[in-house]
Formats: sequence, C-alpha cells, structure tokens
Amino acid sequence: MDLYSGHINRLIDELASLPGIGGKSAQRLAFYIIGLPKDRVKKLADSITNARENVHYCKVCCTLTDDDICPICNNPNRDHKTIMVVENARDLAAYEKTGKFEGVYHVLHGAISPMLGIGPGDIRLTELMQRLQTEDVREVIVATNSSLEGETTAMYISKLVKPTGIKVTRIASGVPVGGDLEYIDEVTLLRALEGRTEL
Repeated sequence: MDLYSGHINRLIDELASLPGIGGKSAQRLAFYIIGLPKDRVKKLADSITNARENVHYCKVCCTLTDDDICPICNNPNRDHKTIMVVENARDLAAYEKTGKFEGVYHVLHGAISPMLGIGPGDIRLTELMQRLQTEDVREVIVATNSSLEGETTAMYISKLVKPTGIKVTRIASGVPVGGDLEYIDEVTLLRALEGRTEL
C-alpha cells in the first residue's frame, strides 16, 4: 500500500536512485522540496537541466566544465609541465582543496577493471597520451585510488608513459588501501602527494 500520492512517490523514487541517497533521505528531501516556494523549486529544476545540457568535458584535461577549456587548464600560473592523473572530477576537487598542488590535471573518468569489463579504451587514456605528445610535460603524477582497479590503472599508465622519457610518479600510500580520494582529508592527501614515488 502506497503511503503517498503518485507524484510524491515518483519524486522519492527518483531521489532514492541517486548515489548515496537511501529511502529515508530521499523521503526527507522530497518533503523538503515540496515545502519550498515554487520559484525555488523552479530554480533547482532549471539548474539541474542547465547543468546537464551545458556541462561537458574540458578539451584539454577531460574534467567537467561549461567552457571549452576549464579554469585550471586556462590558468597561465599553473605548472603545465606537471600533470596529475585522477580517476574522476571529485578526486580533482579533493586535491584542489589542499591548495598546494600547482600543476594541472587529467581526469580518466574511471579505472581499468577487467571484472567490470572496463578496459583501457573505456577511460580517457588516449587523450592523456595525446597531451603528452603535444605538450611539454616533465612529470606525470598518478593519483588513482588505492584499490585494485586504481593500482592496475597506475601500472598501465606507467607502462604507457615511461617509454616517452617523461617521469612517472605515484602518490604515496598514506591514502588507505580501498579508500576513495574524495573522502580523505586534505592533510593526508598532501602527505600522499609529497611522498610520491617513481613508478
């Protein structure tokens, strides 16, 4: 038996389908949204629609942006000779919060996982290799997660990049095995970056 009308149930179901949102959180969010003034709900709906329609990959680093080139790649004060490779845009944001990394990034949008059928062609490795051929890069820092998939991806990147003569390093293992970078505090991330080792 449904407790609520169809519209409320549909809203709860849609919210519950989002990652990290359980049934109770979805219900709480649904009632909060329903209680908002109509103009606030319209702003929320418009911002979701506009983000979906206008956000795309940066032509350089593949992070999410609404410009052709993201603000980090466009910043002449960044060290464009040092590229940190991360799995997703949330990991990039986690490192940016430290305020200490002055290089640029490359976002893979995933990690190699044969168990899940994700191979090297399914993540943004081709774009990384194209960057290394066209840009003057001194070091590639591999900052993938400390999971089996992250380690596999790190080793694969190392084997691709080393023959080019570019230095390849890996963030230190101050990051716990199996931990996602987006949930790790800035101090641990900074120590991992400073303690990186050559692959």
